[in-house]
Amino acid sequence: MNSHGAANYEEKTSFLDGISAAHLQQRWPPPVHPHQLLAHLSALLLRAVLFLVPSFLQPHVQRRLRPRLLTTTASNPPNPGSSTSTNPSTSTSPARLSPTAYLDGMRGFAAAAVFLCHYFYTAFKIAPGFGSGGGHWDLPKLPFVRLVFSGPPMVCVFFVVSGYALSARPAALAHARDWAGLLRAVGSLTFRRAIRLFVPTAASTLLVVVLVRLGAYEWTREFASDDRFVRNYKEHHYHRLETTREQLREWAKALFNFVHVWDWQPFGGSMAMDVHLWTIPVEFRCSMVLFLTMVGTARLRRPVRMAVVAGLVLFVYWSERWEMVLFYAGMVLAELDVVRGAHGSGLAGAGALPVAASPAPGRLVRRFTTKRTVWMAVSIVGLYLMSQPDEDGGQAPGWVYLTSLIPKWWKDEHRYWQSVGAILFVLAVGRSAWWQRFFTLPAVQYFGKISYAIYLMHGPVLHTVGYAIERWAWGLTGVEGRAYAGGFFLASLFVVPVVIWAADVFWRAVDVPVVKFAKWLEAKCSLPE
Repeated sequence: MNSHGAANYEEKTSFLDGISAAHLQQRWPPPVHPHQLLAHLSALLLRAVLFLVPSFLQPHVQRRLRPRLLTTTASNPPNPGSSTSTNPSTSTSPARLSPTAYLDGMRGFAAAAVFLCHYFYTAFKIAPGFGSGGGHWDLPKLPFVRLVFSGPPMVCVFFVVSGYALSARPAALAHARDWAGLLRAVGSLTFRRAIRLFVPTAASTLLVVVLVRLGAYEWTREFASDDRFVRNYKEHHYHRLETTREQLREWAKALFNFVHVWDWQPFGGSMAMDVHLWTIPVEFRCSMVLFLTMVGTARLRRPVRMAVVAGLVLFVYWSERWEMVLFYAGMVLAELDVVRGAHGSGLAGAGALPVAASPAPGRLVRRFTTKRTVWMAVSIVGLYLMSQPDEDGGQAPGWVYLTSLIPKWWKDEHRYWQSVGAILFVLAVGRSAWWQRFFTLPAVQYFGKISYAIYLMHGPVLHTVGYAIERWAWGLTGVEGRAYAGGFFLASLFVVPVVIWAADVFWRAVDVPVVKFAKWLEAKCSLPE
């Protein structure tokens, strides 16, 4: 070896000697043993399967699988975001409910009723009232009972609750004269609203496109238009184009039109992929008007602010914008609750009576009983008005006179008393401990958590798996006479759980991450305090 080669060799060896073994392992990790690779793949598969388990069953399943999870993940611990780590959807410790948790329960109940409406109305005529036109004497069409599967009144509840939920914190900050906090709160709501509403709908409708391309909609296309099975309302069954590129282009164009802010046409922005989603652009438009109203009236004296809002309510009422009336109603209810300190905010405590001036215990009990009775009666009246038939209300017993009171210029006749009933019901629930206990039951709260996912997923599930299950059920029972109803309810034993399962998975896979992403993006884009 010549002198130049020897010097070069010495340089290389001295360079390698200076590198630590840990650094070398980091740059060039040792080969993975087949046993370790198999254990890692097994752990990933187990996590994937566990993620598909409904969230309310995951704590039980995790306890059963804990020994295996510890074995398979000993060398590869799960990521913080994985389904085997602690997260809100699988935590066994009970979460503390907020003072307005009953609103989530109302959302959950309303979402379930909307799903059942779209499930029932393909097979049965559910819109007319009980006894309408001398027929329709089916017991499920009775007032109160029909609310279990009535979609339109539950949409009214959605809008009142949305108006309340979006207004509660800004109203409290305005009451406390925290103008900087109010600006931050309304700015945050405005920034995140489009992400919250439209990103999950983009995901759910893209799923429809994928299902169409995979042939799932073709599997049930003939059934969707078969009069033997679909005897009432035939929903649009999304079509299949020649190429995936054309299908995606149509989906992208539909999404652009879905952000429907430039006019207030009925069902404006509806998507062919899922005709149920027409309320989402309405929610967005009404939210933006609500935010503008809150900012514009925040610094007004309370009597002046309430007078201005009352004038706006009358204006939108005469404009026949029932959805905006409901949002404003929710805003007013939130303001009233803030003023009376309904949720323990302490903002209304200054006006409380001293202890010495309190009435005697007997009078307090009688007053409490009277209030409880009054608000229960108001809630019952609200539920009855929400039971207004969707069709031919003027011919149904109990609705002839009430229908005659609807102004002639009001086109959406069935929205009139349903809207009034929704406002009264939300008002009464906010003052009724009994109703709040009902809407904070664990099962009802669960439906509240997955309410938006139910709304987005029930359409695709019904048009694919749902129709296939119904076809199977009617194949067993037949469709003649009472066998038709028997087959429908046999199918419901499978369809309803499948929709709940799909909504649960979508909630954890899309809905929760979108909420977190919106907050993260806002934090990244916002100026420092």
